Amino acid sequence: MIKVLMIEDDLELAQIITDYLKSFDIEVTNIDSPYTGLSMISVNKDFELLILDLTLPEIDGLELIPKIREKSDIPIIISSARDDILDKVMGLERGADDYLPKPYNPRELQARIKTILKRMDSNSSKSKDDNTPISIFEVRENDMQIYFKGEALTLTLAEYDILKLLIQRNHGVVAREDFIYASDNIEDDSSLKNIDVIISRIRTKLSRIDDSKTYIKSVRGIGYQLI
Repeated sequence: MIKVLMIEDDLELAQIITDYLKSFDIEVTNIDSPYTGLSMISVNKDFELLILDLTLPEIDGLELIPKIREKSDIPIIISSARDDILDKVMGLERGADDYLPKPYNPRELQARIKTILKRMDSNSSKSKDDNTPISIFEVRENDMQIYFKGEALTLTLAEYDILKLLIQRNHGVVAREDFIYASDNIEDDSSLKNIDVIISRIRTKLSRIDDSKTYIKSVRGIGYQLI
């Protein structure tokens, strides 16, 4: 049975959703206090997904999301009567996976839960089966930190931006110019040679953890890629 945590202070709505999802083998635990819900996420690792209202007592749901992300990468579906585009954008940017405006048919919620969890399972299986550079890097954007094989890298802001872009491109080649355009921490008039120097520093830092191979490949006349 899929275990879902819901933070919703409308208890009548919460009961309707709980009863409906139960027929799809989804067990919902509802909490009407956001801070209690946050504590449960930290303590109980059995929850596979969170359904989060925004208009809550004690703290707004948009403010709660970053606190959740400090503790867990649990998938989050925002369930809210607030349909302002700014709320949607802020929710997704702060770490939510989906936004479902109320009122909605519970059948749609069920479908979104299954879709998100299926995607998560697929990504997890790929990570376990595929020992690629992407799977051994972890980007924590809230902390502006990148981990390599479980160890935190000490990076300058420019090094962080460059390595993050390489990871995001997922084995794709990144042109030297793209590094400059994508980073606020590299001057627009920087020479392309400066990019080579920064890449060299990143390679050195990676080699201190694993010197068995070069993880960043030079692509002649273009730029770089993770291999």
